Amino acid sequence: MAFLRGFGAYLPARVVTNAELAPQLGTEPEWILSVSGIAERRYAEEGETVASLGTRAAVDCLERSGLQALDLGMILVSSGSSERFCPGPASLIAANLGLTMTPSIDLPMASAGSLVALAMAARLAPSMGHILVIGSEIMSRRVAHTPEGKDTAILFGDGAGACIVSPDEGFAMIADSCIFTDGNIAEALAIEDNLIHMDGAAIIRHVSRKLPQAIATVLERNNITAQSVGTFLLHQANLNLIVRIAKSLGAPAERFFANIQRYGNTSSASMLIAAAEWWQEASGAVREPLVLAAFGVGLNWGAVLALPPETLGSQ
Repeated sequence: MAFLRGFGAYLPARVVTNAELAPQLGTEPEWILSVSGIAERRYAEEGETVASLGTRAAVDCLERSGLQALDLGMILVSSGSSERFCPGPASLIAANLGLTMTPSIDLPMASAGSLVALAMAARLAPSMGHILVIGSEIMSRRVAHTPEGKDTAILFGDGAGACIVSPDEGFAMIADSCIFTDGNIAEALAIEDNLIHMDGAAIIRHVSRKLPQAIATVLERNNITAQSVGTFLLHQANLNLIVRIAKSLGAPAERFFANIQRYGNTSSASMLIAAAEWWQEASGAVREPLVLAAFGVGLNWGAVLALPPETLGSQ
């Protein structure tokens, strides 16, 4: 048994609007908004790192969850934009939190990593105790701010999100999860030579089919309809894509929480940042089924189903 105990987030202070970005990319602010749904995004300052952003999200999450760093049994950190490949940010974040013995593991999986970490944490929490899941990204340093790089540069921003998965209590019970990988089209989305390379059309085709299928899988296994889900928390890749997924599932679009308009695509941080904002707005209460879902490099994708805690007594 595992529970969602709390979420947290950190967004850099610098706001980059479409009006600022468009001249660098040789395009118009209106075009950026129309193709992505993004009006602005956040960029990290020069001295900020993936680990420093992740640490601030972790502290926020721990405070909101009523825990101390010493209460943690494990840390899982997802990032596709770390300043170096090895060691990644996990051990640095643990050190920043004052931890010297807690296992801290990197999942270098842009966009999908926080969902995969969440699914793993749900299985590991009964034996490891409280697990801190973090997604932290500085994607603004992984795009080319030129006309040639506009298709990716318009999308990405920086930030970090965090979640506590606990074995004993929380505001929602993690009921089920599924994760998948298809390496046959891995080249459609990759980070090479420090830049994001993406075949947008191929990714949209893949995600439009596979992500609704993953969500349907966890719902059908638990005899829940998409229409009865209270909130969908998806990787914030593209507003138009989120709307397409809602239509595919036959669920009201307003139940798909979206903040991509203000933050852009923050890769593996985006789902957790969205969750943190939603959780704060909901005052920590879950009365209906909750679905988290994401996709990313690999290609990896999946979904997690969480239910109100009182559901446990009826099972």
